[in-house]
Amino acid sequence: MKQQADRARRGPLSGVRVLDMTSVVMGPYATQILAELGADVIKVESREGDNMRHVGPMKNPGMGHIFLHANAGKRSIALDLKVDDGREAVLKLAQGCDVLVSNVRPKAMARLGLHYEAVRERSPGIIYVNCCGFDQDGPDAARPAYDDLIQGATGVPWLMQQYGAPEPIYAPTTLCDRVTGLHAVYAVTAALYARSQTGQGQAVSVPMFESMSQFILGDHMAGLSFDPPRGEPGYARLLTPHRKPYATRDGRLCVLIYNDKHWRSFFEAIGESEGLGADPRFATHGARAVHIDAVYAEVSRIMRTRTTAEWRALLDAADVPNMPMNSPADLLANAQLRATGFLRQTLHPTEGLLHVMAPPTKWSATPPEREPAPAPRLGEHTVELLREAGYSDAAVRGLLASGACTAAST
Repeated sequence: MKQQADRARRGPLSGVRVLDMTSVVMGPYATQILAELGADVIKVESREGDNMRHVGPMKNPGMGHIFLHANAGKRSIALDLKVDDGREAVLKLAQGCDVLVSNVRPKAMARLGLHYEAVRERSPGIIYVNCCGFDQDGPDAARPAYDDLIQGATGVPWLMQQYGAPEPIYAPTTLCDRVTGLHAVYAVTAALYARSQTGQGQAVSVPMFESMSQFILGDHMAGLSFDPPRGEPGYARLLTPHRKPYATRDGRLCVLIYNDKHWRSFFEAIGESEGLGADPRFATHGARAVHIDAVYAEVSRIMRTRTTAEWRALLDAADVPNMPMNSPADLLANAQLRATGFLRQTLHPTEGLLHVMAPPTKWSATPPEREPAPAPRLGEHTVELLREAGYSDAAVRGLLASGACTAAST
């Protein structure tokens, strides 16, 4: 059945099987991308299911909206990992897998008997990727980690206040989960490539704190890059409170007048080539950086003089970058996203008509699956996957009767 499943899949990871022991957002987001790329992803859930199954809005219990988007293309098996039979089922599944991805803390995986050494004994070539909160060689190794906590620990709320928020606030998206999830995706694919060259599997740790620290410090280490420091932390252009969608006469518009050519074109378009265009504060990238607050404030004043439609026509003609300020609802109707097939509708067997997203990348030779199987019900594939792992029908019935696993009702 594995061969049949693999033949039905498309994409650059077709033929790769992933044991997905993740929940919430970070890990499922990573394994969702692997599934889109063609991997056969087996989602191992507790008997209660992934927490995100229960976060609404939803149409039916256990099928929350974030779960639906982060778990399409996967197969679900529900196991009780605290009992020997459940643990053994995971190890049997691992024997047929190329990759195991977990966001369970390493010590908890060890207590379950599912640490790297135990899994490698059954599957010597396994790529074992653990998405954890902190690098395990540091003093915070055992601390719990959630998106809000890591946002705070890596300076996101501090930056938001520097930017102009009245108090420190979190970014209104699961920023750390998704950034770390992307690190996990490249870790999996790079480790698979290394194995293709060496024949060896390995364990890879993907820590949230270090991943987000890299993400933040890349922009905002600034003067602290030098010893002794040559200024304060923070990239001034990103932190000026004037960096926001500009108010026009009748709405708002996102505009980025960035390089020297953009500025010359902008001033020519508004008839200011001899006025502001001759102001030394606007003359070079370096000068604009020094006077960034005043530069953005002046543009803000000018943008209020025309309507959004007038500005779009003027700026497009001058080849000055601009985009409308969209809401999530606007994105669903966006002509670009609809024309490229990124957004489409699909009929879920239990949840009805859904708006879903396709992979954002396009490939000339091994295109990802653009219409993956729908997100599974809890334990929808339990029986199927146990049979693939080598369990007889009688053994499967025994596991179900003992409570070591559960299966969705047909």
